[in-house]
Amino acid sequence: METIKLREDFIKLGQALKAAGLVESGVEAKEVIQDGLVEVNGEVDTRRGRKLVAGDVVTFDGEEIKIED
Repeated sequence: METIKLREDFIKLGQALKAAGLVESGVEAKEVIQDGLVEVNGEVDTRRGRKLVAGDVVTFDGEEIKIED
């Protein structure tokens, strides 16, 4: 499980996928999110701008990202 430490109050879903190295670009992040391939806390979320806060868990392509303070 990848961990992303927050520098601010939140990180956007597309940015988190890119920061974790699960996508190559913002365009790729947008595509996989809009295609319904990304889950936040166990539910599909198609909003690239979804604000993630500490405690959220993102799942994509068999990988998990945990957001921490």
